Amino acid sequence: MSENPSTDTPGPVGIDELLERVRAGYDRIDPLAAAAAAEGGALLVDIRYAALRDRDGLIPGALVVERNELEWRLDPQGSHRAPEAVGHDLQIVVICNEGYASSLAVASLRLLGLHRATDLIGGFQAWRAAGLPVGSA
Repeated sequence: MSENPSTDTPGPVGIDELLERVRAGYDRIDPLAAAAAAEGGALLVDIRYAALRDRDGLIPGALVVERNELEWRLDPQGSHRAPEAVGHDLQIVVICNEGYASSLAVASLRLLGLHRATDLIGGFQAWRAAGLPVGSA
């Protein structure tokens, strides 16, 4: 053990550093890549809360799972899983409003063994700005 206990354990980390660390562990994708992934069988998962979905609309075909239920709904071994949660090899693209909360959600999904989970850079707002399809809520 070192003489300086403060270096033995990491100290607090700010959210910007946490996001950087989390994102370093996987490749995030842009809206066009997310759309192509969905066409190839990836599961788009919208974790935005209801007020944002009502205001801005929905991505057609995306599974809506609010953030507080995400792990329970996507764990392929879980008793509360969604029918779409078919296995640990499923490619999942998590979508929040602007691409921040989704990164933290991906970290949690990867801890569950969903090793192909990623998130959408810029979130729903980037999807819409790219001119990709949006339906009404």
